[in-house]
Amino acid sequence: SVLSALVRHTQGRQINDSIETGSGKTTLLLSHISKRHTVFAVDGGTNSITAVRTSPILRPGIISYVEGPTQQTLPTHKFDHKLQLALLDGPHAYPFPELEYYFVYPHLATDALLIIDDINIPTVRRLFEFLVEDEMFDLLDVVWDTAFFLRTGAPMFCPTGDGWSRQRFNRRRFPVESWSRRIG
Repeated sequence: SVLSALVRHTQGRQINDSIETGSGKTTLLLSHISKRHTVFAVDGGTNSITAVRTSPILRPGIISYVEGPTQQTLPTHKFDHKLQLALLDGPHAYPFPELEYYFVYPHLATDALLIIDDINIPTVRRLFEFLVEDEMFDLLDVVWDTAFFLRTGAPMFCPTGDGWSRQRFNRRRFPVESWSRRIG
């Protein structure tokens, strides 16, 4: 059902450039949806990369792999084009889902799909809850443990600034005005 949702949400969209963290069935599907798809993954005894590379349903010439831990490969990767789709399904321990998001979100085009897998895991759920309230994204769908977001036309949050008080997630949990009155 998640793969069906991925097909449904990409219908009628031009997906020139996409990325995903992790490798598997979605990689095979995205080789048929995207013109250029980059996969950040570790084979690490799971054979997730090997299985995809040798699958007869892989569309050749579409997938490029950046092998290694995403904690090391994403920060050094040079993104040449805006992304129309990003699927985050890499390491799930804290703070890695948020780290992946940090290195990917500046490269998402307006109307890009951001897909977050395994939102049932508390560390990933935390990222999901933030994104649900973020003005840069609209929640389109949740299928099983996978969330589909659309990048809105809201200005990109500066990746090198702070501005925490302008984020809806923080404003709802920490009212700046009432706090400043307590210490003032």
